[in-house]
Amino acid sequence: MRMISKFSLAAVSALALGACSEAAVEPVHVVGSSTVFPFAKVVAENAALNNEGMTGPLIESNGSGGGIKQFCAGVGNDTPDVVNASRRMKASEFATCMENGVTDVVEIQVGLDGIAFASAQGGITMNLTPEIVYRALAKAPFGGEQTAETWADVDPSLPAEPILVYGPPSTSGTRDALKELVLEAGCKTNPEMQALKESDEDRYDQICTEVRGDGKFVDQGENDNLIVQKIGGNDKAIGVFGFSYLEENADKVQGLPMNGSDPTYDNIASFAYPGARPLYMYVKKQHVGQIPALDLYLAEWAKSWDKDGPLAKIGLVASPDDVRAENVKKTTEFMTLTADDLK
Repeated sequence: MRMISKFSLAAVSALALGACSEAAVEPVHVVGSSTVFPFAKVVAENAALNNEGMTGPLIESNGSGGGIKQFCAGVGNDTPDVVNASRRMKASEFATCMENGVTDVVEIQVGLDGIAFASAQGGITMNLTPEIVYRALAKAPFGGEQTAETWADVDPSLPAEPILVYGPPSTSGTRDALKELVLEAGCKTNPEMQALKESDEDRYDQICTEVRGDGKFVDQGENDNLIVQKIGGNDKAIGVFGFSYLEENADKVQGLPMNGSDPTYDNIASFAYPGARPLYMYVKKQHVGQIPALDLYLAEWAKSWDKDGPLAKIGLVASPDDVRAENVKKTTEFMTLTADDLK
């Protein structure tokens, strides 16, 4: 039996309408990213409604890192078929998959998202840059002591308000993207850090990506909606989460610009916004054919991620046309990932 997940479509599938298809003995089991979860949920709902007799997919939100660990643990009915990720699978994770017999992994880019910085509607506003965010949140900015208590301490042009940022945990792909796309980008503005990367990469990673632990950055777990609630109740606080949550809660929160670009659909699609990132799902090819509904679930994704599709309406930014076309092929031809692809 499949494990119970945080979202089950059993009730939906019981009412499923549409074209007849082969019923699944086992439901598709999906784990992973909280950012991709709302999109996967909609795809699962539509797949069940559009395929009569299909057992509704089970969707679980436990973070990119936790989901990939679960996905790579092995093959069989007691393991997930798909993992969602808001960052690319790491080479070390792929190696673990191989060691555990998960030898055929299909990587599918489902769309784009942005690492949005936001505050409550009518709350604190400022024009951020990767360097400002790094100086405010790094444990040891540029290798020195972290002394900034207010945003004005970081940059005199900013409000003299206490630094308070609610963000994702270390297991989250959003946290990984925050490190890579924002913190590391800010750290690299110092030429000495560039030189350090060449001489001592471990020290460089520590200085450039480790966040302060004195209460100025508050880990809110894998629930991005909780971050929305936190900043909604404190007009001096800032939250960090996926763009889709900004779109979904536009009546409660406002996006903060980065390098003068607002976190909008168009700015993420063009990568003008510095926090733009691709979103992925990884499929266990060894389960294709063993879980009959898996093909149907992937086909529903391919119908849903266009610019005018149902996922765009809830905040997914469509990948460029050529990227979408390549990934549509992957949903039917199942080209597998290699270690070289991740270098």
